Amino acid sequence: AQLGLGGAAFPWRTIDGSEGSAYWPAGTAAFHVAADIAHAVVRYTAVTGDTGFERETAVEILVETARLWRSLGHHDPHGVFHIDGVTGPDEYSAVVDDNTYTNLMARSNLLAAADVCARHPGEAARLGVGEEEAAAWRDAAESVHIPYNEEIGVHEQHTGFTRHQRWDFEGTRAGQYPLLLHFPYFDIYRKQVVKQADLVLAMYTCGTWFDAHCDEDQLAANFAYYEPLTVRDSSLSACCQAVVAVRTGHLRLAYEYATEAALMDLADLEHNTRDGLHIASLAGTWVALVAGFGGTRRQGDGLRFAPRLPERLSRLVFRLQFRGRGLRVEIVSDAATYSLLSGDPLTVHHYGTEAHVNGDEPLTLPVPAPERRPTPEQPPHRRPRSAAGREQDEG
Repeated sequence: AQLGLGGAAFPWRTIDGSEGSAYWPAGTAAFHVAADIAHAVVRYTAVTGDTGFERETAVEILVETARLWRSLGHHDPHGVFHIDGVTGPDEYSAVVDDNTYTNLMARSNLLAAADVCARHPGEAARLGVGEEEAAAWRDAAESVHIPYNEEIGVHEQHTGFTRHQRWDFEGTRAGQYPLLLHFPYFDIYRKQVVKQADLVLAMYTCGTWFDAHCDEDQLAANFAYYEPLTVRDSSLSACCQAVVAVRTGHLRLAYEYATEAALMDLADLEHNTRDGLHIASLAGTWVALVAGFGGTRRQGDGLRFAPRLPERLSRLVFRLQFRGRGLRVEIVSDAATYSLLSGDPLTVHHYGTEAHVNGDEPLTLPVPAPERRPTPEQPPHRRPRSAAGREQDEG
């Protein structure tokens, strides 16, 4: 209501539930936080099957955030749905139109709200949701604009991003990172430079959309375009880049990013661990391993895997709880073994092939070799860091 919008928004930064930040373009306009939380709600209910939580809590969260998106966005004369004047995950691009991450996450939020209202009509009625409103959510979701540059063949982080002047990376010294401490924000905002994964993050969190609309070459082109622009002036980035690096076949690079996420505090890579731990990077290490090298994704009410290991890792083992089942996954260079530890038999998809895992014996399936592609470059002075890499850079 303070922002003149419908529905409900979550604060960008909070201690007690209220917004803890004064107006700041990279915070106040970061509406994607609402879709991020809605995304977590959907993932939780899908993985646990907790219908009580869905009915008592998720319906209201999804409905009110969907109302936010419908209020914040608009249809143009051609019926295309746009969300203008927002800030995506990349805080070096503020108050932009049609941020791809935001639009795709809002799309998912809108569809999830319509679906949950159909499953719980009583709760939907209590919140005043009618058929017309739910239909408007679906219409907005299906017509949302995803900017794409036809000339260079990549999805844009936001409308017009690829037409901005590139940041002068060659003229930026190692000691001038993070950029926000050495350059005015107005200059950063109007250049092609990425603080933390944004379009690349969307390729992970909204992977279902990209799978449906892109082939492997398109995914690789997107990743290759944004790598030289991403300076990782945030500990939130390396783990996400690791996941997409695996997907696009850059296993050595993925290993370096996963190592950076894991060593963020252990090696004090940002020289600020005295101020506290980088909790998101610690959690991101799990994401890099399980979603990255494990290739783990949720597919409807099931799981799919596309595991790949870099040369530096000979074996990876992790366990998952999924809808009352306990699953153990062991990956070596050329095979993956799925073992059901508890619960009913489980159907998984391994590289698109349906497989059934039961408690009788483990199921071992081959892991194909990735297609080799040229490794994309990173900005000068911003290659993935480890303890040894940091020492080399400083030397």
